Amino acid sequence: MSALICGSLAFDTIMTFEGRFAEQILPDQLHILNVSFLVPALRREYGGCAGNIAYSLRQLGGVPLPMATVGSDGAGYLARMASQGISCEFVREVADVYTAQAMIMTDRDNNQITAFHPGAMMQAHLSRIEARSDIKLGMISPDGRDAMLQHAAQFTAAGIPFVFDPGQGLPMFDGPELGHFVDLADWVTVNDYEARMLCERTGWSCAELSRRVQGLVVTLGAEGCEVWLAGEKTIVPPVRAEAVVDPTGCGDAFRGALLFGLEQGWPLVRCAALGNRVGAHKIASRGGQNYTLDLDKISG
Repeated sequence: MSALICGSLAFDTIMTFEGRFAEQILPDQLHILNVSFLVPALRREYGGCAGNIAYSLRQLGGVPLPMATVGSDGAGYLARMASQGISCEFVREVADVYTAQAMIMTDRDNNQITAFHPGAMMQAHLSRIEARSDIKLGMISPDGRDAMLQHAAQFTAAGIPFVFDPGQGLPMFDGPELGHFVDLADWVTVNDYEARMLCERTGWSCAELSRRVQGLVVTLGAEGCEVWLAGEKTIVPPVRAEAVVDPTGCGDAFRGALLFGLEQGWPLVRCAALGNRVGAHKIASRGGQNYTLDLDKISG
């Protein structure tokens, strides 16, 4: 069974600010904001939601099929995915543009400021989803606006159940558009900040959202996550991380585990519990795709 993961492939430039953002930004001066952060540590990593989710799912033994776009600088990324056994058949190469780029700065409290250049991702809508016997599950993760809208409709037309994971793409859509995504989706997953925005824009509470899908998952970082089923909330407790090194990609690691559990037909609470374990493992590594899972330890 394969999972088609729609979203971005990107290069992440990850910087570490040794202070706290809150100590550098004056709330009463936001209208003339002009700040500079010294970042002694900088590195470039493979990232993007589709890439990170596919990496997590593959680590768990699943079969990810990322549907994404790369630019003229993306050959190395495709070669790396192929070496990991991740199919690139649904990855489109676009000449004369760059692969998407994320510039991520993390402070000592693991708060993050991100700048994102979409590059080739803006042409993601040119890829179409069609029914195929081996594709049993899908995910809409942050991507080009048109691609997210079209791929959700295409999943539905193809009869492929999918997870709606709007992530940082959520602000691109108004309430009716987000409501339409929810009504097409089978599951929804957001973090706690995104959940508040989703509720505010749709006018639906988490309980009501969960009644419109098979299940809603709200991740809470170090506090675990909430699983909402038919209006009822279950708290799935966190897993203590052995080390807290870099939160980049933890949400995507969780979502790869969520897809793996859904592929196995597990209850959503069990899927989320695996996601908590994988996320806690990932945070001990730098970047979104540098961890290795011990399946005997992680399966739980």
